[in-house]
Amino acid sequence: MSGSAEILAAFRELSNSKQIDRAELHALLQDGIHAALAKKHGPNVQADIAIDEGRGEIRIVLLKTVVAQVEDPSREIGLEEAQFEDAEFQVGDIMEEPVEFAEFGRSAVQAAKQRIIQRVREGERTKIRDEFSGRVGDLLSGEIQQIERGKIVIMLNKFREAEAIIPYREQNHREDYKQGEPLRAVLKKIEETPKGPRLVLSRADPMFVQALFRLEVPEMQQGIVEIKAASRECGSRTKIAVVSKDDAIDPVGACVGLKGARVQAVVQELGGERIDIVPWSPDPERFAKLALAPAKVARVFSDAATKTIQAVVDEDQLSLAIGRNGQNVRLASEITGWKIDLYSSREWLERGGDMPLFQPLPDEEEDTAADVQLSAIEGLPPATVAVLEAGGFRTLNDIIDLERDDFLRLPGIAPEEADRIIALINELTTDDNSSEPAALDGGALDGGALDGNAGEPEPA
Repeated sequence: MSGSAEILAAFRELSNSKQIDRAELHALLQDGIHAALAKKHGPNVQADIAIDEGRGEIRIVLLKTVVAQVEDPSREIGLEEAQFEDAEFQVGDIMEEPVEFAEFGRSAVQAAKQRIIQRVREGERTKIRDEFSGRVGDLLSGEIQQIERGKIVIMLNKFREAEAIIPYREQNHREDYKQGEPLRAVLKKIEETPKGPRLVLSRADPMFVQALFRLEVPEMQQGIVEIKAASRECGSRTKIAVVSKDDAIDPVGACVGLKGARVQAVVQELGGERIDIVPWSPDPERFAKLALAPAKVARVFSDAATKTIQAVVDEDQLSLAIGRNGQNVRLASEITGWKIDLYSSREWLERGGDMPLFQPLPDEEEDTAADVQLSAIEGLPPATVAVLEAGGFRTLNDIIDLERDDFLRLPGIAPEEADRIIALINELTTDDNSSEPAALDGGALDGGALDGNAGEPEPA
């Protein structure tokens, strides 16, 4: 077998292993041979390279321009030297000089091989970038190839050429990883290294939980339900806030699934990690109230200047709101993006009773007209007012954020009466988009200044 046939066979094998088509192989081979010619004859060498795979031949012809005075020997030849080969040559003609493939020698062939390998690697790197640059946050699956110095190397199922790792900080340290096991993780970022792009995967990031929910919840795949925010303490607890673009679809129910099937599938993948699913709200006060679930929050106050929320909870709800080692309030703070300070109802009363914990900002008007005494509310029976006042609720703002269950806890409030109170609050706090404040038994009640969401159920 000739040298050109041998190198063709070797490059065909290389192209098959790297999945390179014939046209690309020829282009790479021609480029590599040209690099070898440049190394031997000069950087500006010009050549005609023809590859005949059928015959196993590579034909190489140097092209040199005939000139009166040679300035670049790599692509020029003197008139006298050219006429020595053929007396018909004139200045400006192109002289063809065949080159035997054997003339390259081992070093020249190695240069061609290196150039081809380099081009193949560049092609692979480009494919990896093109494939994964827009897939950050997607769930990828593969097999644990090896575990070295705390880092897990993954061989992806659908793109084995890509280098994928799970660094130690991105692992769930409550899990036990073994070589050869299948594993799923989320693509967190793409790192550029001297060897090319490297995929950094994670099982500890909140994005992993979001990716699992997108896999389990068809409404998310359809774009109806969306995860607006997430916070996580890996291996222990995660909170996600969801919203629905269709009023007919409950986003929390969609994530939970029938008999909890969807959320249980996610919990199982996370090794039993607890997941709180809460409705998202654009109102920071209401969102903070929902984010502190499963604790029930009596009242919240916000300070936009410091982006701080102060939440007041009953004594029996305080430990639930705080969570183990402060975990619940910490995750709620992360998911809302606001600092949340918790107060028990007793501590709140000691700090100022009915007065807001935050003083109004200089450019805000005091909303004294927005609150009224319960006794002044038409439609609220005196007996009900007496029960509410005995429970410490004297104004409309005191009861506006209470839920139906909160009223039922008060002695003397029947379910029918609780429903009537909720309906009355909803009626009084509904903004009819009117510029005139609603009249309330002689008192002005600005509907836009109050929370019109009172009475909605807490998240499951």
